[in-house]
Amino acid sequence: MKAMERHKHIVRLTYSALCLALGIVLPYLTGNIPEIGQALCPMHLPVFLCGFTCGWPYGLVVGFITPILRSLIAGMPPMFPGAVGMAFELATYGCLSGLLYRLFPKKIPFLYATLLISMIAGRIVWGAARFVLAGFSATKFPFSAFIAGAITGSIPGIILQIVLIPILVFALDRARLIPEGSPIPMRKIAQKN
Repeated sequence: MKAMERHKHIVRLTYSALCLALGIVLPYLTGNIPEIGQALCPMHLPVFLCGFTCGWPYGLVVGFITPILRSLIAGMPPMFPGAVGMAFELATYGCLSGLLYRLFPKKIPFLYATLLISMIAGRIVWGAARFVLAGFSATKFPFSAFIAGAITGSIPGIILQIVLIPILVFALDRARLIPEGSPIPMRKIAQKN
């Protein structure tokens, strides 16, 4: 690796580590009350930020590791099936947010499109993972449980993500805190408007 590429990689690793740490710490703000944590989805925010700011490989890894590491450290969410199912969901969020944002035109509506597509795909992956995991534990995971877990029980978190993620991405870029070479040239968008 050239020196500049190595530096960019180290910066992205550092940002990824920060997002991983935030994913472990933010749920403590909900007081480890599962109902509030499930509603606000605090682990999702840093994973989305990692995907948007560092790119899909970093978002994928941070997304997969965060719920498993949090389960090992704090016991919440329970490892099986909670953390394992969430690992696939958050990995999808981190991967798709980084990948789609790199592929789509660099305009604000596409930031929202990337976020919404990633959110929908992640919830579908979570449902599929929970369905498969239910088969391993000889329990059922009916469609009503999917709707309750992925949509109705998460409405406050969905709203929080739709409002907060674009603001944070834009603010990080305006403050020039997004790693060089990341997929977000939002400064150019702001200068055109």
